[in-house]
Amino acid sequence: MRVTRAAAAAAAFLAAAAGLSACGLGGTEEETVADKQSLVIGVKEDQPALGVKGPDGTYKGFDVDVATYIAGKLGIPESRLTFKTTNSSVREEALANGTVDIIVATYSITATRKMKVTFAGPYYVAHQDTFVRADDTSINDVRDLKGKRICAVTGSNSWRRVIEERKVAAEPVTVDTYGACMDALAGGRLDAVSTDDLIVAGFAAGRPGRMINAPFTDEKYGVGIKKGDLKGCEEINRAITAMYQDGTAKRLLDKWFGDSGLKLTTSVPQFEGCK
Repeated sequence: MRVTRAAAAAAAFLAAAAGLSACGLGGTEEETVADKQSLVIGVKEDQPALGVKGPDGTYKGFDVDVATYIAGKLGIPESRLTFKTTNSSVREEALANGTVDIIVATYSITATRKMKVTFAGPYYVAHQDTFVRADDTSINDVRDLKGKRICAVTGSNSWRRVIEERKVAAEPVTVDTYGACMDALAGGRLDAVSTDDLIVAGFAAGRPGRMINAPFTDEKYGVGIKKGDLKGCEEINRAITAMYQDGTAKRLLDKWFGDSGLKLTTSVPQFEGCK
């Protein structure tokens, strides 16, 4: 019996030691983006004014500038940032497997996504609108999309907001990216591209077409990080607050969308809370 008790005591001691190690006493703490010395940042590569990859491999756009600012507030200089194209269909997977550390890529916060991702922010609240061909006068409101072919980007919820939330019987056509959506629209394979107004405004600046200027949702752009990284979330929220308070947010919005005609919001968005 004494041997059994001794063995049990030893097992209890080892279990306690393992627990302390997991908590960071004698071991490593839970990884957080707040403690990283460099970052891999997921962005889009084909969204004008938001995230575009140039011929030289560099990325530019509002999301890129926001990510760079946030990283700076975390103590990580631009020289230690790596930007990586992360399309809508792979965002959750990329965060979960560590392909990217954070995602700043018009990533709308939704209840479903919050089950897999921790979101900081939002860093901006956009509104869904619709882009059509310039000569198409039949679409002037979301209800006019009934029976129309609309773009359904893999991994994006924008088309669902038309069909499932607004109950408009549009015909979704699956396309990989919004850049491909715009090409399909111009080629007559789609009737409309309905998504966030910042995305539409970026494309509208360089393509023929018409934005109907009839917004109908709030799209809360969050900074996606690995599920459970609450410390990182809180630090990023502090960075976003500073970005609005010091005037950087207004400067960046004016830089990328000042000529779009959109009514831009320059006050700190209401945060969702770190979960």
